[in-house]
Amino acid sequence: MVTSTNTVTVNGERLWSRLMEMAQFGALPEGGCNRQALTDEDQAGRSCFMDWCRDIGCEVRIDQIGNIFARRAGLDESLTPVMTGSHLDTQPTGGKFDGIYGVLAGLEVLHTLSENNIKTARSLEVVVWTNEEGCRFDTAMMGSAVWSGAMPLQDAYDLRDRDCFTVQQELTRIGHLGEHPAQCYKVHAALETHIEQGPVLEAENKVIGIVTGVQHMSRHRVIVQGQETHAGPTPMNMRFDPMMALSRFLPRLYAMAEQHAPDGRLTFGYINAAPGSSNTVPGELEVTVDIRHPEQKQYVEMLAGYKEIVEEACAHYQLPVELSCFWEAPGVQFADRCVNAVRNAAMANSYPSRELVSGAGHDACNLSRVAPTGMIFIPCEGGVSHNQKENALPEHITAGANILLGAMLALAEE
Repeated sequence: MVTSTNTVTVNGERLWSRLMEMAQFGALPEGGCNRQALTDEDQAGRSCFMDWCRDIGCEVRIDQIGNIFARRAGLDESLTPVMTGSHLDTQPTGGKFDGIYGVLAGLEVLHTLSENNIKTARSLEVVVWTNEEGCRFDTAMMGSAVWSGAMPLQDAYDLRDRDCFTVQQELTRIGHLGEHPAQCYKVHAALETHIEQGPVLEAENKVIGIVTGVQHMSRHRVIVQGQETHAGPTPMNMRFDPMMALSRFLPRLYAMAEQHAPDGRLTFGYINAAPGSSNTVPGELEVTVDIRHPEQKQYVEMLAGYKEIVEEACAHYQLPVELSCFWEAPGVQFADRCVNAVRNAAMANSYPSRELVSGAGHDACNLSRVAPTGMIFIPCEGGVSHNQKENALPEHITAGANILLGAMLALAEE
């Protein structure tokens, strides 16, 4: 049985100090981080994390896709473990907390239990998932997707960055191509702690978000073929200009998103006109479109509307178009057992809380395929994330870790 923990709380100063130390790997001048997956900076952050885990007696292993698992053994090794974690990689101009907080909050839980000599029936594990951001290698939540069986290992190995380096090459280069199988095993429950990446908790003066699920989301690529020609001699009405199609479908897609307000989301994250010369009509246009909605019916309607609007605009200008979906994450409903554990911990600690659905994708989405899963949110300043100005208050950082501690202890004794 677990030792009484009524008065045990995490060391918030230690957790904050580790967050600031991790932020030095890939530090940017404006306070953010550029620690993209499998770079030298990522390797340094990963090694630091593993050292911290070994210092408190955890067993550390790396699997074939580079996921890192730190295990604190329980009293009964025949029982399946309780897992927590997130990711250490960042966007090119990312912040100090997105993903990193979930990893280091998990480490802080294990450290707190160790220094208080608290034993749990089930083993506890903290995981670092590889390439969650998907900015260097174009598949978000890659490591957890491979582990959960949503993505074949070789498909992940074959992903290339813009310099044509593959995931397998970079895992090998930084020494994180592990030997353990990159496949799931039985887990009693999994939790992920994260900044909200939105403004709701802060606006409502809530400290804890009890996450009940994640909305449907997908990323699409639009490639419109035009005809390169000189910008001067060619009349506007005689051009095959893909930018004209863009000017037609862009406002219509935004209008479609308004029809699905307030929960519909539509983002054009990448637009590139080739050859990229100021006095040449583009011969090709590439656009990425991110589509999200928590309700499946409306999400499907948005997908159909996107396809119809883009194809009509390109047909109007007699331009060939290719539409493809390069990433999709179906909506998730988290397990009652895990949601209740978070809810009960929030009540026990008297933190103001509310339930909400995550607007962003997380590794917890993939874990929910194979294990009972839940999430804990804390506020972030202004709802800003994927930005060097991303910020969270130390007291909120501590509060979220205390909720994680309480929920993991409850789940570990089930």
